[in-house]
Amino acid sequence: MSLIDTFFNSEVLWSSIPALLRGLWNTLLLGLMSIGVGVPVGLVIAVIRLYAPKPFRLLTVGYIDIFRATPVLVVLILIYYALPFLGIRFSSWTSAVLAFSIVMAAYSAEVFRSGIESVPKGQFEAAAALGLPFLITLRKVVLPQAIRLVIPPMTSNCVSMFKDTSLASTVALPELLKEAQDAQALYANPSPLIGAAVVYIIFLWPMVRFVSVLEKRYKSEGSR
Repeated sequence: MSLIDTFFNSEVLWSSIPALLRGLWNTLLLGLMSIGVGVPVGLVIAVIRLYAPKPFRLLTVGYIDIFRATPVLVVLILIYYALPFLGIRFSSWTSAVLAFSIVMAAYSAEVFRSGIESVPKGQFEAAAALGLPFLITLRKVVLPQAIRLVIPPMTSNCVSMFKDTSLASTVALPELLKEAQDAQALYANPSPLIGAAVVYIIFLWPMVRFVSVLEKRYKSEGSR
C-alpha cells in the first residue's frame, strides 16, 4: 500500500467522520467542564495563597507545586483506579473531569498569582485611602487589571487542557482520540488518527493564534 492509502485513505476517513464527531463533542464537553471548574477554583486558591494566614498559604503552595509537578495521567489513574480500593468509585466522566480540574486549578492559581502580583501595590493603597474594604478592592480594582494580564497565559493553559483530554482514553472515555483509535482498529487503517489530528488543529489553531495576537497587543501597549 502507498503512503496515501495507508495514512490518508479517503474512504476510511469519510466512514470514520461520525465517530470523530462524537469524539469531538465529548472532547469539547470534557475540556469546557474541566476549565469551567478549574479556573474559578484556581482563582480562589491564588487569593488564599496571597492573602490568607500562613498555614493556609503553605497548604496552597503545596497543592500548586504537587499538581503542577505530577503528570495529568498519573492523577487520572489514581482517581479512577486507586480510589476504588478506598471504597470511592467515580465514573469515567467524573474521574476525568475531577483529574483535569485539579490540575487546571493548580496551573490557573499560579497564573492568577502572577497576574495579581503584577498589579501595582499603590492600587491597594489608593483604595484603602478611599475607605474601600479589602474584598471590594480585590474584586473591583485589582482583579479586573489582573485578569487582563493573565488572559494570554490562561488561554495557553486552556489549549493544553483540550489536548490533555486525549488522556481520558485510558479510562475508556470516548473522547476524540479514543474514537479515532477505535475506528483505526475497525478499519485496520491509521487514517482516522490523521483525521483526529486534523480536527484538533482545526479547533485549537484559532486559540493559538488568539494568544499570539493578545501577546503582541499587550506588548505594544506596554512599550508606549
